[in-house]
Amino acid sequence: MALAERLPSLRTLSAERRRFQRVKVNLLGRYMMADRREFPCQVVNMSPGGIAVIAPVTGAPSERIIAYVDHLGRLEGHIARVFQNGFAMTISATARKRDKLAAQLTWLANRQVLSLPEDRRHGRVTPRNPIARLIMPNGLNVSCRIVDVSESGAGVATDQRPPVGALVTLGKVQGRVVRYLEDGFAVEFTRLQHPDSLEENVTGG
Repeated sequence: MALAERLPSLRTLSAERRRFQRVKVNLLGRYMMADRREFPCQVVNMSPGGIAVIAPVTGAPSERIIAYVDHLGRLEGHIARVFQNGFAMTISATARKRDKLAAQLTWLANRQVLSLPEDRRHGRVTPRNPIARLIMPNGLNVSCRIVDVSESGAGVATDQRPPVGALVTLGKVQGRVVRYLEDGFAVEFTRLQHPDSLEENVTGG
């Protein structure tokens, strides 16, 4: 009897989840927890009603979260569930805001911004000083050699192998691992770098 009484609410919840189609994405951002601590994150799928993120620190269900996501801006909501290496959160928004998010997701997909193996729109060069410091996802600080670099990313030679999608910091620049190279891996920067300060930023000078 108890189960039968629960079925209508379960069906309602299921219908609510089906209202919004989730799209696989690969967007970087940061989020602020209820205690105002901020951390980097990677959005792996989303809909106008919610997002799932890979995150170094997870909160408790119903905790208020404010996220700032590349291309999408500020998103506010609450943790809906926690999973290994991250959490899913709802998006508190008006119907107009949800429509805008849906349009932005469509635009991103059509522009092929999502799931690019590596951004090659900018010419790559080898810096005069190729030695740089690399901060791994676990906080380990190691030396590496920059194979080539552009405004949007770099290839680094190192024996480290962080997971694809992991956030790393090359010099002063944050980015994510997008693919492995024979002697290292490629990094896509979170933000485009200005060519005048590119070399100084990636080598930490």
